[in-house]
Amino acid sequence: MSWMQLSLNTTEEAVDWVCSLLASTNYTSDIRIAKYTESNLHELIDQEITQPCWSFTVCFYLPCDVHTNVRRSEIVELLSPLERMGLATTIHTDVFEEKPANSEELSPVIRRIGKRFVVLSADTPYHSQAVDEVTLRLKTSLAFGSGLHPATILSLQLLERHVVPHMNALDLGSGSGILSVAMAKLGAQVLALDNDSIAVESTHDAVHRNRVEQQVTVMEGSLGQGSGLGHWLGRDTINNVATIEATASFDLIIANILARIHIALAPDFRRALRHTDKQTGILITSGFSIDYEDAVTTSLKEEGFEVIDCERLDEWVALAYILK
Repeated sequence: MSWMQLSLNTTEEAVDWVCSLLASTNYTSDIRIAKYTESNLHELIDQEITQPCWSFTVCFYLPCDVHTNVRRSEIVELLSPLERMGLATTIHTDVFEEKPANSEELSPVIRRIGKRFVVLSADTPYHSQAVDEVTLRLKTSLAFGSGLHPATILSLQLLERHVVPHMNALDLGSGSGILSVAMAKLGAQVLALDNDSIAVESTHDAVHRNRVEQQVTVMEGSLGQGSGLGHWLGRDTINNVATIEATASFDLIIANILARIHIALAPDFRRALRHTDKQTGILITSGFSIDYEDAVTTSLKEEGFEVIDCERLDEWVALAYILK
């Protein structure tokens, strides 16, 4: 069977959005991400030559049949807003008699985050360079949270400082599962929740791939009123998902989700965290830019939260809170 390869260059900010948009089409499950080099695309247009911000090349595949050109057009239209905003290049098209077994010409991504985390693709050869290094292996998927987005990087940096062994933690909006796996490898017991079936499947894969099944429970669902907010990324209507009641059972909650969801769930975050004279839970919020920081922080302060830690990268921000 012949295959059409579609490829584009993108920024750190947009790589997860590309994957999320592709997931909405249900046309492809084989997606490959690599470090950007000028040789990754065969025909660079003037915009690409003068554009200094590309970080990654994304390749994905469509089987060549009577539907291929229509599907390609739909994908081009779907991703065109990212191109207009300067977050991605024009899609480049190649046709192969057989799908490449792997992209040998692409450099594998090995991402070091914080002092200990190393994020790798599923099959990237790697030998740990330090005793306390924590490797996170992910299958490239169509779920948000590849480990390349600034919001995910900031989340990992805060988790590295605040997760301690035997914590009972909640990963709300687990996406690819990267944060759940990271917390498990730091010694926590984790409940991974997402209201998207693709994300739940990706989290299951990450948990199995990293051998932390004994520490991570994966569910399709949400916290409190989150199950009534529809699909958080604005895709098609989701089926009814399970609701986890907020009952002061978590020592730490990490939520790498949109600002409007943080604001809506502020009361549920408060009710879901343990809060005693001897111990108070930690909430880590990310997934939004500085434009929404005040709105998120204000809603959480109204529920009794106080900021204790912060990480920033470009226009993105992640904040850690405790209950006063």
